[in-house]
Amino acid sequence: MLTAEDLEFLRRPLHGFLTVADGPVRPVWFEATDDGAIQLFTPSDSPKVRKLSADPRASIVVAAPVGERERWVSVAGSAAVEPDGAHELAARLAERYWDLEDPAHAGELAGIQTLDLVRLVIRPEKVSRYSM
Repeated sequence: MLTAEDLEFLRRPLHGFLTVADGPVRPVWFEATDDGAIQLFTPSDSPKVRKLSADPRASIVVAAPVGERERWVSVAGSAAVEPDGAHELAARLAERYWDLEDPAHAGELAGIQTLDLVRLVIRPEKVSRYSM
């Protein structure tokens, strides 16, 4: 359901805005996979995980930054909580979003890697987009 243009856009280091059922909107790092899923990591005891256990509906909206023409992609679907791969995902995303040569960022990543993390994987059921 995601087009090649969507995937190219979603592979940029942009923040996504995640919503889970009965939860607030949260800015997140994310990764679009080759098969069109959206994945992110979170601590296993986070409110997102508890809310998704009760209701797996989730959505993410990603928008172009200020200074670019208006563009956004929205993905909604069921989210699965996966116990594997979260630490590797965190490392990839940290490299994508941060300069890991910066000791402060490298230290933050080291701290993240000590947490009990899970992957949240959203399988698209509905994709909306807008591009000028």
